[in-house]
Amino acid sequence: MDAIDRLLVRLLEEDARRTYNELSAQVRLSANTVADRVRRLRAAGVIRGFRADLDPAALGRGLTMVSDVRLREDVDRTHFERELHRVPQVVSGARMTGEYDYQLRLACLGPAEFETVVDRLKREHGVRELRSRLVLHELDVSATGLLDLA
Repeated sequence: MDAIDRLLVRLLEEDARRTYNELSAQVRLSANTVADRVRRLRAAGVIRGFRADLDPAALGRGLTMVSDVRLREDVDRTHFERELHRVPQVVSGARMTGEYDYQLRLACLGPAEFETVVDRLKREHGVRELRSRLVLHELDVSATGLLDLA
């Protein structure tokens, strides 16, 4: 990646809906050259995709929880990961090292729905233990700082 690729990634992270013409004006290359560079960045896996960044609170889901999850010993991790899409309140997750197996981010209507989701995860998905914390405020932190390390 050169300086132009880094700038393109920064611009796309700020607003992935920018057109190739808009990007080309910023990096001073033709729109076709910019399109080729973006395609190469996607093929290389630097850009994994373009998606809408949804605000759970704006969708009526004002309670966001981060939950550390420990699975029962008999639970197949691959199956657990595949089945998480069936729990719509789980908006993201990661497999972790350490004391807990996973960390899940949950977006709920309120405490009653959160309790229902916890019960469901235990009953249907093999969760043995959850340790949850309430998210007070989301930070807008960009991943483009990684570009400075490359």
